[in-house]
Amino acid sequence: MSAPRPPSAGPRGARSRVTPARDPGAETPPALSLGEQVAVITLCRPSRHNALGAEDVTRFHEHLDVVDSRAHVRVLVVTGAGNETFCSGASLGEIERGELTPERFATLTDGLAAARVPTVAALNGSVYGGGAEVALSCDFRIGVTGARLLVPAARLGMCYPVAGQRRFVERLGLAVAMRILVAGEELDADEMVRVGFLTRAVSPDRLGAATDELAARLAAAAPLAAAGMKEILRGVAAGALDPERAEELARRCAESRDLREGLRAKREGDEPSFEGR
Repeated sequence: MSAPRPPSAGPRGARSRVTPARDPGAETPPALSLGEQVAVITLCRPSRHNALGAEDVTRFHEHLDVVDSRAHVRVLVVTGAGNETFCSGASLGEIERGELTPERFATLTDGLAAARVPTVAALNGSVYGGGAEVALSCDFRIGVTGARLLVPAARLGMCYPVAGQRRFVERLGLAVAMRILVAGEELDADEMVRVGFLTRAVSPDRLGAATDELAARLAAAAPLAAAGMKEILRGVAAGALDPERAEELARRCAESRDLREGLRAKREGDEPSFEGR
């Protein structure tokens, strides 16, 4: 299958779409496309299973900075080029040569998890190694039937980075993290859905439409409420909730123009026009 293409900009207020497109012809660092409300980062090295080298990590960080700085962006989609692999994690060759460290790779997954907007991983194929953590760093994950998940760190004699192990436990629970990281169990798409790694799995030809639907639903939410609840839920999951910060986020929503607009739209049977304030 092909990866979702960048969203097209429409009239102000229109929902951007993520639909299938041909694979890029050249192997390049991750590409960023900005739509009216949806941004898309595409991993563009299909010949090496979209592995991320030092240059790719740097470019990915730059794209995250752009997304966080653009107030009109309400959703970020991360996907891969090609029809075989979403991401195979850090380039083992560059790690072996010392060109990329596990710590540097971890800054990428941390940055993605901390993104201002809701994030969706559109997994166009299988996911391996640190690519699984890239997907787990997103808030939602849509995969394709026939895909597989495998993290072979233990088979390589590697202790998976501590921050990454924490992320697996926070997102999936200890028992599933043990299966994936210690036992090196390979999971198919059905099992990925069952254990909570995937939000849902669809046929390859439905990935673009399914991503469209979820992105549109997320983009329609009030930005302050979505960002606030995302931060609070992440804090709860990590066992690191700051009660004062959580109350501040809730108060900001309660006093926002967006809440008044949402109540007005509900009362009048209209579509709300949220401004994120």
